[in-house]
Amino acid sequence: MFSERELSPTVAAVHERYAPEATVLDVDQDFETLPPGVAEDLGLLAASLKPASYPADWLPDTAPTALEQYAGPAFTIGMPGDGTVVWTTQTEPPTILLKKRAEGTPEAFLEFLVAEAFVKIDCGVPEQFLPFFGEQYAELADVTGLGPADVYQIAAALFDGWVGLQSREEFQSWDGDEEFQPLYEAWVDAGERLEGRLDELSRSVAHGEMTFPEATEYACSAIKHGLELPTPFAALDTDAYREYGADYAVQWADKTVSSLAE
Repeated sequence: MFSERELSPTVAAVHERYAPEATVLDVDQDFETLPPGVAEDLGLLAASLKPASYPADWLPDTAPTALEQYAGPAFTIGMPGDGTVVWTTQTEPPTILLKKRAEGTPEAFLEFLVAEAFVKIDCGVPEQFLPFFGEQYAELADVTGLGPADVYQIAAALFDGWVGLQSREEFQSWDGDEEFQPLYEAWVDAGERLEGRLDELSRSVAHGEMTFPEATEYACSAIKHGLELPTPFAALDTDAYREYGADYAVQWADKTVSSLAE
């Protein structure tokens, strides 16, 4: 199920700088969430396991089943929307997992995704949005008035944007560093692929061409690339959001949804 991944010299250098103890594994299947029994097999490759669980009252009654399972006592690795590379600090040392679909991912971008996971571990951010929002996740659901899937999508997006505020200075610092330059260029290329639709986000939502959760996800994915965001998403690319985190995110969502309803 799991096999240790050999790292290129460039990614190995990032590993050594940011998360030297982390283990990088290939997984021989795709997954959204690893079954607990399979996840526990990581104990054979780690020094110890420390499964996370969270209070049930953090979640609204309508929370998706996957989120309820993540909050519960079962050892849960991975959630819907996590992408090709998943990382966890529920193992000691931390573990980075590459899903089977990584085999079809362009190599330069895949190397950036692995390097990004090292940086996130070094930043000390949570691995999922639930501990970021905590009891305010239920408040986010209340102020947006949206269904459980949409609230999940917005929460994941807002968390991704907040993490991007923590990590992008590191990506920017790789410019001109001969050892890390290929990863910097992959980061820039990924950002350039997002630029085309950013200016149209607000119009797309107003015309029903894109939902508010979809637009939030798109905008927040651009934050880690330092791209210029349109109103109202520009308010997320601020020092205030970086500092105040979930409090700021919920207030932004409340104000933005109210303005869209006018």
